[in-house]
Amino acid sequence: MKAVYRGMDQAALDAGYNNSAAVRNSGLLLQDFDRRSAALRAAHDAHLDLRYGPAPRNRIDYFAADRPGSLLIFIHGGYWQMRAKETFSFLASGPLAHGMHVAMIGYTLAPDISLAGIVDEVCAAITWLKIHAADLGGDPDRMIVSGWSAGGHLTAMCLEQPGVIGGLAISGIYDLEPVRLSYLNEKLRLTEEDERSLSPLHRPLSPRPLVLACGTAELSELQRQSEQFAAARSGLPGKLLPLAQHDHFTILNELADPQGVLALEACALAGLGADAD
Repeated sequence: MKAVYRGMDQAALDAGYNNSAAVRNSGLLLQDFDRRSAALRAAHDAHLDLRYGPAPRNRIDYFAADRPGSLLIFIHGGYWQMRAKETFSFLASGPLAHGMHVAMIGYTLAPDISLAGIVDEVCAAITWLKIHAADLGGDPDRMIVSGWSAGGHLTAMCLEQPGVIGGLAISGIYDLEPVRLSYLNEKLRLTEEDERSLSPLHRPLSPRPLVLACGTAELSELQRQSEQFAAARSGLPGKLLPLAQHDHFTILNELADPQGVLALEACALAGLGADAD
């Protein structure tokens, strides 16, 4: 078979980025995410679906802490073409326990919009939060942007937005070349020019702190993406954070758990002590 990318043929490359197939119980894990998220949304329903733009998915769920504080902005994953912010509401429980406000961003999915358009929408959502967060108790000058999978890519793309002081990218994609060459591009329709202009690896690197987390049980390509980007950022604030035993889905429990590694990293980025409660 013809090698398509890094010695992999088409089937191997496609498998190398198919997280749902790689984690055999991913469907059950996502059902559990939905269940836990529904419970959190029921308990924190005062500021759901706040509109930041004209498209149907241009909405933000804002979960306010019980006191003014820094704001964690979370961008969901799904390879820019599936899933929704509602599935990931449960992640707010970790930061909320430390007094951090949490905003979940929704955005239009491919193929209804280009990846460049998705980046623009997420930046617009962050701009909306910069303007309106103070009205909801969040500090617009102490915003941490975070995201998982495709949201990790969007985190890196939005790190320079006004008010953002750091980023926590989880299991992200930072070089789009293998995405363009894989089955994922059927809906994304990335060109070689898109690949260069929209890959954080090939853009000017932000000097703002960026933690790059991934699970040691993830697909090797996902781990390599974080390792390669961390190497490119050598000397800049932040770090590579491999989490033992976690796969592409279970890693998120480290943000949902108030004492989880990722929840504590978010606190550190926001300038909160590890013992904040």
